Amino acid sequence: KVWSHDDYPLIEVGELELNENPENYFQYIENAAYSPSNVVPGIGFSPDKVLQARIFSYADAHRYRLGTHYEALPANAPKNAMVNHYHKDGPMRFFTNDFGNPDAYYEPNSKGGAVEVPEVEEPPMRISGDVKRYEENDTYGIYKQPGDLFRLMPQDEKERMFVTIATALDGVSEEIVQRQLAHFYKADPAYGKGVEDAIEANKTGVDPNSNVLPEEV
Repeated sequence: KVWSHDDYPLIEVGELELNENPENYFQYIENAAYSPSNVVPGIGFSPDKVLQARIFSYADAHRYRLGTHYEALPANAPKNAMVNHYHKDGPMRFFTNDFGNPDAYYEPNSKGGAVEVPEVEEPPMRISGDVKRYEENDTYGIYKQPGDLFRLMPQDEKERMFVTIATALDGVSEEIVQRQLAHFYKADPAYGKGVEDAIEANKTGVDPNSNVLPEEV
């Protein structure tokens, strides 16, 4: 998603250094579990519909894919800090959480467990209008975001994307191809034209990014 840097300036928070390849691909890559719901105190969530769905679905998918205690796997656990959570027992329990009181996972409690921290409480969000299912049309600007992202892409990335999409649409019925092209054109005319040209090039066997004329191929 494209956020205007004029309205939301980037704030540098650190540097992530990748200095080695994983020794065991399954252990450190296949077992990796990331979720947009994992945030530090002070960060809230926008009402974006896709984000709201992912806040729930990512962690739920990890529990299905890796088990209840996926956060305790070496690929997902911090190396130099104690993990403070209330996970206890359940299938495939392989760690000991003997810190604090894992039974006090509610608040308020009388067992010295966690308490709410009002300083990092999410601010109220003003919402107006009806909540209902709407037809997908551009009344709500559904083509603005993909169009904005397309216009930010360097030309070489656009060209590769055109070819990739055209290749994926190879063999798809003409009716569906035209329907899909209409979406691309609504996002940006250059987006639709680029994909359409790449589709035609696939039919003739000519690279749309090549300077070689068809008769020279």
